[in-house]
Amino acid sequence: MDPNNRGAEEYGRDHDGLEEDAVQRQSREPLTPGFGLQPPQRARTVQLLAGDLLLTVNPVDGSEVESRPPGRQPEAPVRHTATERADRERAAAPSVPPGPPGPQRPLLERQELRERLVRLLARGRSVRVTGPAGSGRTALLNAVAADCAGLAPDGVVRLSGHKRTTTDLQYALFDAVYDAPAHRPGRETLLGLLRGIGAVVVLDDLEFGGAGLGELLAATPECAFVLATTPDAAAPGPDSHLEELPLTGLGRSASIDLLEQVVERPLTEDERNWAGDLWFESEGLPLRFVQAGALLRHRDRRRDPEAFDAYGSASLARADGPPLPSLGEGAAPALLLASRLSGAARDTLRFAVALGGEVPHPAHLPALVGDTHADAALGELAGCGLLSPAGPRYRLAAGVLAQLEAGGYGEDAVVRARTAAQHYAWWAGHPSVSSARAVAEADAVLAALARLVPGSRAGQASVAVLLARSAAPAFAAGRHWGAWEKALRLGQEAARIAGEVAQEAYFHHELGVLALCTGHLDRARAELEASIGLRGALADKSGAVAGRRALALVADRSGGPVPGGEEAAPPPGGTPVTLPLLPRAVPAGPTAVLHSDAPAGRGPAFLRGARRNFVGAGAGVLLVGVLGTVVALGAASGSEEPDSRNVTTEQSVSEDDGENGLPEREPTQGAPAQSGAPDEGTEAPAASGPATPSAGTTSSASPSDRVTAPSTDPTPSRTPTTPSGTAPSPTLSATATPSESPSPTPTETGTPTPTDSPTPSPSDSKTQEPSGSDSAGGPAGDRTAADAGA
Repeated sequence: MDPNNRGAEEYGRDHDGLEEDAVQRQSREPLTPGFGLQPPQRARTVQLLAGDLLLTVNPVDGSEVESRPPGRQPEAPVRHTATERADRERAAAPSVPPGPPGPQRPLLERQELRERLVRLLARGRSVRVTGPAGSGRTALLNAVAADCAGLAPDGVVRLSGHKRTTTDLQYALFDAVYDAPAHRPGRETLLGLLRGIGAVVVLDDLEFGGAGLGELLAATPECAFVLATTPDAAAPGPDSHLEELPLTGLGRSASIDLLEQVVERPLTEDERNWAGDLWFESEGLPLRFVQAGALLRHRDRRRDPEAFDAYGSASLARADGPPLPSLGEGAAPALLLASRLSGAARDTLRFAVALGGEVPHPAHLPALVGDTHADAALGELAGCGLLSPAGPRYRLAAGVLAQLEAGGYGEDAVVRARTAAQHYAWWAGHPSVSSARAVAEADAVLAALARLVPGSRAGQASVAVLLARSAAPAFAAGRHWGAWEKALRLGQEAARIAGEVAQEAYFHHELGVLALCTGHLDRARAELEASIGLRGALADKSGAVAGRRALALVADRSGGPVPGGEEAAPPPGGTPVTLPLLPRAVPAGPTAVLHSDAPAGRGPAFLRGARRNFVGAGAGVLLVGVLGTVVALGAASGSEEPDSRNVTTEQSVSEDDGENGLPEREPTQGAPAQSGAPDEGTEAPAASGPATPSAGTTSSASPSDRVTAPSTDPTPSRTPTTPSGTAPSPTLSATATPSESPSPTPTETGTPTPTDSPTPSPSDSKTQEPSGSDSAGGPAGDRTAADAGA
């Protein structure tokens, strides 16, 4: 790759001919040239088929998910051709450092192990190569991959296990073999496709074992794996049937030969003795001798700069000159090597330390370091053995991070991580940057987020929120959902720390969408409910609607109830529903409170409707009540005296008298009627079943004249007391309890006075009280105006 003339894909800017030129011309001609404002950039909205769902990744308004439309069936995945596989393998390899190519070093003392690996893979056996960091595992795998090019029908697939899970590797294998743009198959479909793959899978830097490794191997029965891992990784399960091959260091003679190949000249006697001591100290790890060779090269350059040709190769060695490095410097040479590099290379090391060992792509180094030629620093670092390949990128070699941190390279790590986060936030959110390019830089982006979250410095969490907000949609569109989830969780934590409630709601929503697409319905429900709650507090109606849509899809897939629209979640004790009673010929009517003990969303149908259903039902009941009032007034008008306390228009029930059309409490006798004004500090308890007429009361209407709803709430009633000799107030308590004295009290004439009751209408008989019981009134019962006058 030419660092100064990169292709469109390297920069993430792909031009689309005349259409792109028109967009560029429009960007140079703002709509308001007087203000000099730039037009808004195009948002990268991507649609993916995730199983039987259609996912729309919108970096501006948030992702939306819906059931896959009937006409959006995904095309059957097609296998890559041999040429396409070769192109993809070259694109996935680490970028070549600028400058002249280094010499190809042969594998020393690995030929027998290399041939054994090829024989096992040819028989379809999977092998696990275990060796310490720096033992040459990557070089061995590269040689084995070249030998196995024609063994399997799907060729050789190179994968990196660095910070990858089992699911990540399964989808990475699918993408390496099949061409399925904008399609991420569901779990069952994926397993079916993996079972048909026949390839030699070369998996480097594997970080897990046990059940996860067994799941990976069981999903790919037609593949032969060669796995490279360190001794501290978890061991495979007993049913994995893996061949174990240990990888040790080189012998003394092979180590000295490797050192001479790196220096590109014969060693002196002193240098051989020094190399022998280093071999004993480092246990023959090849990485240590590559770094030691870089120390000797720097020593030769300081001793005689004219002894090097144009490519930096030594042409001779002199006996006099600077002393050899100490044995400790040879075993841990990172600080000494860094001191002899350029300023741009040292700054690159500081950024790598800030990012936890991840080295940014060379295309980002000029912007981060502030030097237009900083991308050449990658060649310096790789030539010194300070870097190791990790998938499509580089990271610090084994032991280098700890050595640099001990030397003070991590003192400004937070500042440099913030600088990197600001740069990546601009870059990842730019519409011209492809999602594939963003995915290739995912490890560095996540490392910057991990350094900033949690953070105590001012503004640190806000920068992390901005980076996660920009990078997460790119990871989702690039189908690297492992990185998508990590970015969302780090962003949600950063938003919580920064107090950015709107962004926290966004991350909860995206996590819910991700969980829904991956089949984790319980997690999806929790995340979406959290998002809806936060957006409701912010009065974000559009965001809340999007969350409810996704939540309804979760309920549909889980077989549970559909969320109740705009209604809030019911309390644990049940869902209170206030229904007005039919008004009668009384000063005012009570209010019955109905409780449902069924779980939320699983009660009767009328409890699951929206509030408008209750408003309609209340209007119908009110109309029936008005008709009943008219009939009652007509029946009682002939037997009442003119000066008696008849029902007047001032006592009629109006729509504004209470919350549901009726007052909650009634005034006592002699007090002025105050509709809809309950006693201060009191609340209406729930009704508690059918009531029995209490002493001194008679019923003015048959039980069929009233619509009541019995409840199981055993709340005691509150009955106001009246002075002796005064008729009790015709107030109906909100909660009815059985009367302790069922016998009626004689009136002034000594006998109970019967009252004519109107004939109930057909609509009044929908809900009737049991025979001999009153409606949901208080123990004092009800009496008509005539009874009150008597």
